[in-house]
Amino acid sequence: MSDLRLKLAARARLLSWLSLAYMAVEGAVALWAGATADSAALLGFGLDSVIEGLASVIVIWRFSGARTFSEAAELRARKAVAVTFFLLAPYIVVEVVLSGRPEPSWPGIGLAVASLIVMPLLGVAKKRLGAQLGSGATAGEGTQNLLCAYLAGAVLLGLLGNALFGLWWLDPAVALVVAGLAVREGIENWRGDDCC
Repeated sequence: MSDLRLKLAARARLLSWLSLAYMAVEGAVALWAGATADSAALLGFGLDSVIEGLASVIVIWRFSGARTFSEAAELRARKAVAVTFFLLAPYIVVEVVLSGRPEPSWPGIGLAVASLIVMPLLGVAKKRLGAQLGSGATAGEGTQNLLCAYLAGAVLLGLLGNALFGLWWLDPAVALVVAGLAVREGIENWRGDDCC
């Protein structure tokens, strides 16, 4: 059993490292495109990338060394991942209040399409792995990846609505929906409802 757990833990670390690399690129592009277009949804998407990266670091920490077999480390990691959800919501709300009318952003549209492809693959793999490991932290990170995919779809809808039809108000509306989803997922992860 311990050999299988070590293999699964190594897979969890690898997926988290891959996520971390993708999140670095996604976050940088989203923050740049969001600042350029004054888009609350894109800025929230960029911050979500930073927070998801933090969740990846937590899972890497969780499955390194002796912590691989530690239930106490699992509890701390699961709660830490839950906190990362709570970090996102207030920032998005403030950004919606402070931002003006967003400009169309074709780089943001391209990024949202890429994330719609990559994030579900990572999210589903981590949720399955979390169930195999009995790790709410890993499943929670997978949920964040899936939330990122939902967010990418919503951001894409808002950006296309603005670019093609002038529906600029979709951008802040999408951002507020994402903030609400982040709070809900944080509560579920804190309680341990996300896995196992």
